[in-house]
Amino acid sequence: MFSYSRLAALLTVSIGLAFQAFGQAPPAAGQPPAPGQGRGGPVGTETGFRTFQTKCMTCHGNPDVERAPSPNVIRQMSPERIYAALTTGPMAAQGQSLSDTDKKMLALFMSGRPLGSEEQGDAKNMPNQCESNPPLANPASGPEWNGWGVDAYNTRYQTAKGAGLTAAQVPNLKLKWAFGFPTGLSAFGQPTIASGRVFVGTDIGYVYSLNAQTGCVYWSFKTKGSVRNAISIGPVKGQGAAKYAIYFGDSHSNVYAVNAQNGALLWMTPADDHFTARITGAPALYEGRVYAPVSSSEELSGSNLDYACCTFRGSVVALDANTGKQIWKTYTIPDAPKPTRKNSKGIQQYAPAGASVWNTPTVDVKRHALYFGTGDSETSPAANTSDAVMAVDLDTGKMLWAYQAQANDSWLGGCNGAGKTDNCPDEQGPDWDIGNSPILRTLANGKRLLVAGTKNGDVFALDPDKNGEKVWRINVANKERSGIVWGGTADERNAYYGLSGGGIAAVQLATGEKVWFNPLSPDPNARVSNAAAATAIPGVAFVGGSDAKLHAVATSDGHTLWEVDMNHEFETVNKVPGKGGSMGAPGATVAGGMVFVGSGYGVLGAIIPGNVLLAFSAE
Repeated sequence: MFSYSRLAALLTVSIGLAFQAFGQAPPAAGQPPAPGQGRGGPVGTETGFRTFQTKCMTCHGNPDVERAPSPNVIRQMSPERIYAALTTGPMAAQGQSLSDTDKKMLALFMSGRPLGSEEQGDAKNMPNQCESNPPLANPASGPEWNGWGVDAYNTRYQTAKGAGLTAAQVPNLKLKWAFGFPTGLSAFGQPTIASGRVFVGTDIGYVYSLNAQTGCVYWSFKTKGSVRNAISIGPVKGQGAAKYAIYFGDSHSNVYAVNAQNGALLWMTPADDHFTARITGAPALYEGRVYAPVSSSEELSGSNLDYACCTFRGSVVALDANTGKQIWKTYTIPDAPKPTRKNSKGIQQYAPAGASVWNTPTVDVKRHALYFGTGDSETSPAANTSDAVMAVDLDTGKMLWAYQAQANDSWLGGCNGAGKTDNCPDEQGPDWDIGNSPILRTLANGKRLLVAGTKNGDVFALDPDKNGEKVWRINVANKERSGIVWGGTADERNAYYGLSGGGIAAVQLATGEKVWFNPLSPDPNARVSNAAAATAIPGVAFVGGSDAKLHAVATSDGHTLWEVDMNHEFETVNKVPGKGGSMGAPGATVAGGMVFVGSGYGVLGAIIPGNVLLAFSAE
């Protein structure tokens, strides 16, 4: 065993060695990359992985290069240490082949936080600290939006009582306060509202507890990586004086329980040990258990011939909410990856792989089952549980049934056109992951439906009481390559889905009939995505867009009631320079007469990055 300092020294040397073959010219003097741009286009919190995977894994993760620390070891380093190895360290000359932005994005992805965020993100350094921290009221006793879907069924439908906001009041919504995430590039943590507080995760590796009315900050908790999912809150036992805990996951695939009162860590459990594993979907909390979905970035650029593709497989992990102890783990692909062949560079290849779980599992109390969507396969042949809705037993994780929405979908980034390599699947699939949580709804006649959507615009309903038998399926896409990504919402009659090609559609639950469609943008040629998760209250559906606009439409016929353009700077309560941006995954949350939204989705080079949490009120 060698010391941390020795490890850091090896890291400095080996990162430099890995960059020797980049072959990129440094920026001309006085001409740095434009803000938000890297050599390959717009930057985001995930773009650094593409650089690392395609350029660095010749050494890191390669068993033939003994001196190169593994990717898992590098991910424990701070962004400052990684960045220094490429700028002022002994390998600075090799680091010059990257733009400064590319180096920062690599450091961000590998460490899980931007440069400078550790100090600036601490609530102790903010001027808007709350004057006191009174004991939390029971979260269930007042208005709340708890977790991703507001309820165990992931309907994303807030009741009239919980919303405290009517359709008539929505046109009068105005900004009440804004909170800025220091050094943030992406406001991708969906805010949870409970006990008069807002709990929100960030890309800077901090979770915050704020006052819902004023935005003052009670505390911050520093994680080991960015938190891009929603937070759930519930009772906790056996943890001293802690009465309530918040639960969430990070970009290093850790699941946390944190004291909701003061931000103290109660437990942390790794959900997966794969280098590319992460928790992107929010863990579900139900009756003393946390059900964490595990996804991966492996497919982004697994076509690189220096990469041993592919060894990740998605899963859901059940943990004891009081202790963090693992109860069961179910993989979406039952067979572990095994060596298959070597590619043209002699790098070992593996299969099967893929089927990430990008979404929050849905709980079926009646069937004692858990439902979730799966992503595409990364290797051929595609597993029959990829691009599917899976059902597993709540207690054991045993698979009950699966409905595959798209067969033969083996997909890797970089495998289209001239970039295709012999790492790629023989036939590149359409990439139709089911990234949205299945919605469980009971109709007026008592019939139950499980509803989900695909990235090509199909919405389908399954019968959970008949082992997932298909009830209906309809395509609601308004144009080619327009579909459903992060999810919809459903009231008693309809489901409402925003589309990646722009607009929002309503589908009648009983029949599968398309009820209405609102394009939202007046320009039919506008390249706007409205694939962020939709949210509903009685009479109103909210949906955001890549154009940084948040819309509210009438659920009766889809006409627009209200919209706000967030693409500008905001004066924040914590005095952090703040700017709004695209909505690319999480949706708005509504509770206690207020609407909360994270504005700015800079993950894969979104059009408009941003770093603010916004609170709107009709008062």
